[in-house]
Amino acid sequence: MHYIVFIMVLFLSACSLTPEMTKPAAPVPEVFTVNGQTIPASTNPTAEIGWREMFIDKRLQALIELALINNRDLRIATLNVEAVKAQYGIERSARVPSVGLSLDSTRQRSVTGGDSKVSQIEEQNSLNVGISAFEIDLFGRARSLSDAAFARYLASDYGRQAAQISLISSVSEAYFSEQLAYEQLKLAEDTLADWKKSLELTIQLRMANQNSALDVAQAEGQVASAEAIKIANKRALEQARNALRQLVGSEIPSDLPESDLLSDQSVNTSLPAGLPSDLLLHRPDILQAEQNLIAANEDIGAARAAYFPRISLTTSIGYVSQDVRNLVGSDFETWSIAPQVTLPIFQGGRLDAELELAKVRKSTSIAEYEKAIQVAFKEVADGLVGSETYQLQTIAQKRAVSAAEKRAKLSALRYKAGVERRLELLDSQRQLYLAKQTLLELKQQELNNAVFLYKALGGGLK
Repeated sequence: MHYIVFIMVLFLSACSLTPEMTKPAAPVPEVFTVNGQTIPASTNPTAEIGWREMFIDKRLQALIELALINNRDLRIATLNVEAVKAQYGIERSARVPSVGLSLDSTRQRSVTGGDSKVSQIEEQNSLNVGISAFEIDLFGRARSLSDAAFARYLASDYGRQAAQISLISSVSEAYFSEQLAYEQLKLAEDTLADWKKSLELTIQLRMANQNSALDVAQAEGQVASAEAIKIANKRALEQARNALRQLVGSEIPSDLPESDLLSDQSVNTSLPAGLPSDLLLHRPDILQAEQNLIAANEDIGAARAAYFPRISLTTSIGYVSQDVRNLVGSDFETWSIAPQVTLPIFQGGRLDAELELAKVRKSTSIAEYEKAIQVAFKEVADGLVGSETYQLQTIAQKRAVSAAEKRAKLSALRYKAGVERRLELLDSQRQLYLAKQTLLELKQQELNNAVFLYKALGGGLK
C-alpha cells in the first residue's frame, strides 16, 4: 500500500501556472503590393526553392558548399545549438527521478569485560536502491523550466538556419562584387588603351600644327586619370577576393569551375512572394523570435510556481546483513521515505522581482517578435520593388550606353577632321566610360536584389 501511494504521488500531474500563450497579431498588411498593384499569392513558396536552383553558376555553387563547411560564424552558430540542446537535457532530467545504487560495508572492533577484556569484531553490510531529493512538480515549476529550455533550443536552431541563409546570401553578394571589380578593371584597362590611342592621335595632330598644346595636356591628363582608375580597380578586386576568402573560410581552390561573366550571370528573379502570413512559417528569424517568446512565457510560469511549496522526496529500499555473501535476499530488509517541504516565507522581495523580470522579458520578446515580422515584410516589399525597377532601369541604361557609343565615335571622327574641339571629344569618352560602368553596377545591383529577395522570403535552407 505504501508503494502504491508513493507511485501515485510521484507521478501526480502538475498544475501549470504558465499564462496562456497567444501570439500577437502580425502588424503588417494582408498582401504585398508594388506601385499599388497586389502581388498574387503563390502555392509554391520561395523557401522551397533550393539554393542550387537559385544560383546556376557552378563556381558560385562550389564556393557556397565550401562556406557551409568552413565558415566560422556558421560553425559557432551550430555549436551554440549543441550547447543549448545540452542545457535542455539538463532541465528535462529534473523532471525524472534520479535512481542510485549504494553499497556500504562497516567493520569495527569493540572491547568489553573490564579487567578480563573481550575483543569483538562486528561487521555490517548494506545494499540500497533509492531516489535522491526528487522534486514533485505539483505547481509546474520544473515543467516550465524544461519547456522554456526546449523553446530556447528550437530558437537557437532557427538562429543557425538564419545564419546559414545569411551566409549563402553573403557569399553570393561577395562573389558578384568580385565579378564587378574584375569587369570594372577590364573596362578601365580597355578605356586606358583607347585613351592612349587618342593621346597618340592628339600628339600627331599637334606635330602637324592642327591643334594646341592644351589639347595634348588634356589628353595626357585623361590617360593619367585612367591609370589611377585602373589602380583603384585592382585594389577593389583584391579586397573583394579577400572578403570572399573570409566568408568561404579557406583559400579558394584553383580547380574550381570557371566563373561566368557578370553580364552573363543568371539567377532566378521570378520568386513567388506569397502572402505576408507565409513569412511566419518560412523565415527562421521570425520563428526564432516566436520560440524566444514561448520561452519567456514559460519563465513566468516558473516564477509564479516559486511562490508555492516545493516538495521533494528521498527514498530507499534495500538489505542489511553481516555477511556480504548473503546480502541480496537477506531477511533484514530496510526502506525509508523522507519527504521534505520547503515553503518560502521571507525572501526580501526576490520572488516578486523575479516575476516582474519575467513579465518584462516577455513584453520585450513580444516587441522583438513584432519587429521581426515588420522587418521581414519591409525586406520582401523592398525586394519586390527592386525586381520590377532594376529590369526597367537596366533597359534604359543599355540605351544610354548605345547612345554614348555613337556620340564617342562621331566625336572622334569630327575631332580627327578638325571640326570639333578636344574638350568635346574628352567629354564624350568620359560619358561612354561612365555609362558602361553604370551598366555593370546595375547588373550587380539586380543580382544582389534577387539574392536579397530570396533571403527575405526564407530561401537558402535546401
